[in-house]
Parts: sequence; structure tokens; C-alpha cells
Amino acid sequence: MSELALEAEKLDAADELAPLRDRFVLDTMSDHAADAAGVYLDGNSLGALPAHVPDRVADVVRRQWGELRIRSWDESGWWTAPERIGDRIAPLVGAAPGQIVVGDSTSVNVFKALVAAARMADEAGGGRSEILVDATTFPTDGYIAESAARLTGRTLRPVTPAEVPGALSTRTAAVLLNHVDYRTGRLHDLPGLTAAIHAVGALAVWDLCHSAGALPVGLDEHGVDLAVGCTYKYLNGGPGSPAYLYVRRELQPRFDSPLPGWNSHAEPFGMSPSYTPAPGALRGRVGTPDILSMLALEAALEVWDDVSVPAVRAKSLALTDFFLRCVRAYTEPGRVESVTPERHEERGSQVALRCADAGEVMKRLISRGVVGDFRHPDVLRFGFTPLYVGFADAERAARILGEELA
Repeated sequence: MSELALEAEKLDAADELAPLRDRFVLDTMSDHAADAAGVYLDGNSLGALPAHVPDRVADVVRRQWGELRIRSWDESGWWTAPERIGDRIAPLVGAAPGQIVVGDSTSVNVFKALVAAARMADEAGGGRSEILVDATTFPTDGYIAESAARLTGRTLRPVTPAEVPGALSTRTAAVLLNHVDYRTGRLHDLPGLTAAIHAVGALAVWDLCHSAGALPVGLDEHGVDLAVGCTYKYLNGGPGSPAYLYVRRELQPRFDSPLPGWNSHAEPFGMSPSYTPAPGALRGRVGTPDILSMLALEAALEVWDDVSVPAVRAKSLALTDFFLRCVRAYTEPGRVESVTPERHEERGSQVALRCADAGEVMKRLISRGVVGDFRHPDVLRFGFTPLYVGFADAERAARILGEELA
């Protein structure tokens, strides 16, 4: 056994989060290689299944839907699920209760947040004619931002996060940024950029898809105006699980959703032909909640009971540090290049490695039980979910990567 493998054993033995691994459905041995236990490093795309979720979903289907049927809207709490589950997510992103509503997709919530931000800027006056968007963002955010700019009569200005302070002016209505870059895992300065945006009187909209559940966010602490995020990555809510929308409490009376559905009406069963928005974050609701996926997410979030987000962050940084050390030890110099920042203040919970034949390399890794993913044209991504990834996983993945690159 190598020195790094021995070190991994010691680190796992001392890991206070290690017992959480048993709460998830994970491979114990690869079907393809007798010497390689399965290593799942793609939780930054789809989190692993919490082991108790299937029974909970079966209850929703068989009893709540199958027996209680429509009574479950009241008796099983279906109607209040969006805000109830929002309050479960709130402490994971540093928000007080009553500010997050769950439902719809990330893209739909980005649209709601950005259009609403532009409309609130209109109320302030002053000819705020621009929306800034992260030029390196996940593509759908850029597509939505372009549509929101057209809809609200703004000019869309793509800039890198580093360029935001210099691009801000009294013309800026709103800024849409990703907290963590989906390709490289770079963590952007949410406190500093939010403060800079506020200094010119604009509103900050943050996409938390690659940070929620992996590191502290501090939405309330840093005065973020609006935020969105998915729940199927580090929150382990399942494929296509509903996203969420955060609206800072002080802004809720002004939040003017571009999608005013019956579920966000002050009296949804009044069936009024005119729209009166519900109070608070409920304004972010639109149509009928996706109950099956919504309640699967609620069950999945139970794995976070009594889990410290700072402890998760500490393990995330230790895991990614250790993995990078192992990669350097097991691969030939120059064969791969890390594009993930070395500095902890600039790193999310993934490691991105660049190599010319990345697509083929990832296929070979997966065939040996090491599951990461590939991003065009040359990036290998490895996501480290501290709730179920251990140091032995990191060492094994780096060792098999070195063998495949050799």
C-alpha cells in the first residue's frame, strides 16, 4: 500500500463526517475492475441517492396519492411544501426562514429573479439601462439574461466576474453571477461583488447551483437581493428535483414576478380574474407544485439534520487538497493541468483537470468505476461531496487516473 493510501486511511478514520456515508446508496465494488471500489465524483452534476428516500417516495405514491388522493393537499401537507422545504434549505445557504420558495427549474427561477430585479430598478428611476451577466456562466443563465434584457428594454452586457467592479455604473440595473464556475470550480467573491453592486444602487442576483450544500453562502449576512439554485447536486434531491428562489425579506413587498400563476395569488382558490400577489416569498410560486419530486427532495434533505456547513466546507477543502496532491504524485509532470484555483478562498468543491484527450480518458475512468464527467473541449471534472466522499476515494481516483494517463 502506498504512503498516500495509508494517509487516506488515517484521514478517513479521523473524519467526523465519515458516518454520513452510510446514509447513501453507493457502489461498494466496481463491476469492471476487481481492484477498484466504485468512486462517485459526479455529485456536482447529480448527487447520490439518500438510502431512506425510496421508502418515503413509495409512501407518497401508495398512501398519500393512492389512498388519500386529493385529501393529501391538506392532510399530507402538499399545499405548503414549497415554503416548508424552502425553510429546510434556508440554513444551508445562510438565510432566515420565510425567504425561500421551492419549485420550477433553475432556469425559470433565474428568469423570475432577473426580471423582478430589473422591475425593482425601474421603481428607483435614474435610467438604469444595463443588465450585467457573467460571461463565463452556465449557458442557460446567459440565454435567460438575454431574454430578460429584451423583455425589460435593457442592454445586456456580458463581463467576467473580475471585470464586474469596473463595469458597474449608475446605468446598471441588476447583475447575474454564478457563485462557483461550473467548468473550473472557481469560487467568486460573493460578499465583495454584492457590496460593489449595491454601492451603485443595483441589485445582485446569484446562482448557487455549485455552492449550496458544499460551502457556506451567507445570503442574509451579505445582503444578497435574490438567489436561485438547483437541488439535485450537493443537496442530493434527485434528477430533475425542483429548484428554489430566495427573495430577501426587505424586497418581498416589491417583488413583481413575471410569471404570476394561481399558486402565487393571495387567494388562490378565489379564482379571481385579477391578480393580487401573495405576501412574502410565496410570490415566487407559479403553478401546481411537482409533488412527487418535491417530497423526494424533502426526504433527501433529512441527511442534513445536525450537519455543520462549516464542517462540510473544511472537509471539502481537505479532500480537494489531498486529491490534487495525489494527482501530482501519480501522473507524469505536464500530462494534466489543474484549472481549479489553489487558494482556498477561490475554490468550490470540485477539481477540474485539463488534458487533450479528456473525453476518452473519462470514458476509461468510468469503465474502471471512477465516475466524474467531461466538459468540452478538454476538461475532466471531479466533484467532491463531503457527505459521502472520503479520502480513500480521492486517492483511488487519482491513482487510477495516473494509470490511465500513463
